[in-house]
Amino acid sequence: MTEFVTLDVTDGVGTIRLDRPKMNAISFQVQEELRTVAAEATARDDVRAVVLYGGERLFAAGNDVKEMSELSYADMVKATRGVSQAATAIAEIPKPVVAAVTGYALGGGCELTLAADVRIAAENATFGQPEVLLGIIPGAGGTQRLARLVGPSKAKDLIFTGRFVKAEEALAIGLVDKVVPADSVYTEAVAWASQFTGAAALALRAAKECIDRGLETDLATGLAIEQQQFAAVFATEDRTLGMQSFLENGPGKARFVGR
Repeated sequence: MTEFVTLDVTDGVGTIRLDRPKMNAISFQVQEELRTVAAEATARDDVRAVVLYGGERLFAAGNDVKEMSELSYADMVKATRGVSQAATAIAEIPKPVVAAVTGYALGGGCELTLAADVRIAAENATFGQPEVLLGIIPGAGGTQRLARLVGPSKAKDLIFTGRFVKAEEALAIGLVDKVVPADSVYTEAVAWASQFTGAAALALRAAKECIDRGLETDLATGLAIEQQQFAAVFATEDRTLGMQSFLENGPGKARFVGR
């Protein structure tokens, strides 16, 4: 059982919910629970897509600074891998993942949103990587995922200054994909995730792996990864169903089984 992070599944959509009053501060316990729940979402066949959510008021205001302030360099050398692995566990869920962001998504909270495939933000959402204002740097993927998402120049601006970014600017620079009224953020995220509850799960998994792994390497290697995964999906039952349906009924009418 987990205390602050839960997984609720409805109609094929799993909601990973952070709920650690008052600000969803990401403690070491929360990081461990994120890894546990991400593993569950990965393993469960009834989870076809995932919504990452912090609640109606805010997403997560950052890592637990009080907890970190008591650590030495030697302590953090031991702990830092776990700090990074929480966001990585979300990023490695082999299914579509959307972050539904309300209020603050700062520091480690912003880094969690970066681990999602898509980000839907409330009009009142605020993003930022303010770690330098504490004399540290992002430690859960912020320097890497943010630069890959918005480009190195914009990432450096945000990380060097530690400034906050409102929803509209976040949309303009590509930090989020859609901005909606605060009371519809979760509904919009579930609607996005629901597109995939009847999709070809192994094809989606292969596509996500190709994109994510390809971004980490050169074009030739990325193309080789794509070629391998392209051939691999021909071993799936969904490929057979999808092609038969296309030939008989045209595109978009296949009923996939996720195998």
